[in-house]
Amino acid sequence: MTRQTLLENVYLTHMPSEKFKTSFLSAQMAVPLLAETAGLNALLVNVLSRGTARLPDMAALGRELDLLYGAQLEPAVRKMGENQLFGFMASCIDDRFLPGGERLLEPLTELLGDMFCRPAVQDGGLNGDYVDSERENLVDLIRSDINDKRLYAARRLMETMCAGEPYGVGRMGRAGDVERITRQELSGHYRSVLSRGRLELFYCGSAPEDRVADAFRRAFAGLPRQGLLEPAVTTRRAAPASCRVVEEAMDVTQGKLCMGFRTDSGDVPATMLMNAMFGGEVTSKLFLNVREKLSLCYYVSSSFHRRKGLITVYSGIEFENCDRAVAEISAQLEDLKNGRWEDWELQGARSSLISSLRSTEDSAGAIESFVMGQAAAGGSETIPVLLEEVRAVTPDRIREAAAAVKPDTIYFLKGKEAIA
Repeated sequence: MTRQTLLENVYLTHMPSEKFKTSFLSAQMAVPLLAETAGLNALLVNVLSRGTARLPDMAALGRELDLLYGAQLEPAVRKMGENQLFGFMASCIDDRFLPGGERLLEPLTELLGDMFCRPAVQDGGLNGDYVDSERENLVDLIRSDINDKRLYAARRLMETMCAGEPYGVGRMGRAGDVERITRQELSGHYRSVLSRGRLELFYCGSAPEDRVADAFRRAFAGLPRQGLLEPAVTTRRAAPASCRVVEEAMDVTQGKLCMGFRTDSGDVPATMLMNAMFGGEVTSKLFLNVREKLSLCYYVSSSFHRRKGLITVYSGIEFENCDRAVAEISAQLEDLKNGRWEDWELQGARSSLISSLRSTEDSAGAIESFVMGQAAAGGSETIPVLLEEVRAVTPDRIREAAAAVKPDTIYFLKGKEAIA
């Protein structure tokens, strides 16, 4: 896998592979995640996905993709660290399987370039009808998490825990901000971010690097470059002196308990393995003890946000079990800090984590996500290197990683009848 500078602030990652029958391509703007622009970027990519100057509507786009042997093209908006990535992902039959020496790489990269550089316009700006309909769709999408209390509680934990930090901003922005976006504002933002944002390009398939580079270079030759907007460096903060507790009451029948922790450990492989033992795998302490043995949770798991140095725990509980669940979850973390685990717990977690990392290489989309995460963070880590690092983690390093974890925020969504 190689990465090269294609144009000013435009980078191409080339992953040669004949493992897959399809070629996978993506074009993503990587910019700092900010409350004032997150909604603009999310709305922009959805508007751009509606058509180009050459293919001005969804019907024309669909016909073009059909001609490319059913190629796929879809918009994407992601949060990686304290950066927002937005753009398009595409896939098509790899050229080596096409009859008569046909090629799909060049027309598909051209289409990706059109999506960014040559959109459907109206009176010198973006298409107003597209802006209006996609704004409504995005507002509905942002607000829809209220219907999934598990997602809602996770969002509320992050908003509370990272208030005042970019990481607390949702990848789609805020519904109220999106509602106020005008066609004129979005058109101006498009011109600004297109000329200044870093563009990350990715290809996975059998085509050689020089051919891929030439295809992308031609497709994005019209990309304006007027100044640089570099991705942000994700920062870490220390946990507060005392853990914050936030409770919210809604008309729900199952409580949602979310706990947030911060770590200042720089030992990422050890923290990844420690989190797998804590709640990241089915062999974890939270699953086997808090859920299975004590029956305190309907579900419970933990996640390690490695770029930000956060560990979050999500669980569904009975309202009256909140205090006990918090105590037992905290007790499992203390056991890790004190080295209280069986050898099979460590080996099971290590095997599961290694298997999960290996599976990344079985999907071009998963490889692209890993690569984009590295690009946004300014890292150069590879999956094979990370695998070796995980294999080398010792019990002492796991204890040290656990000792660096400090409680930050507890968020509890309870039913209205549970109010004292």
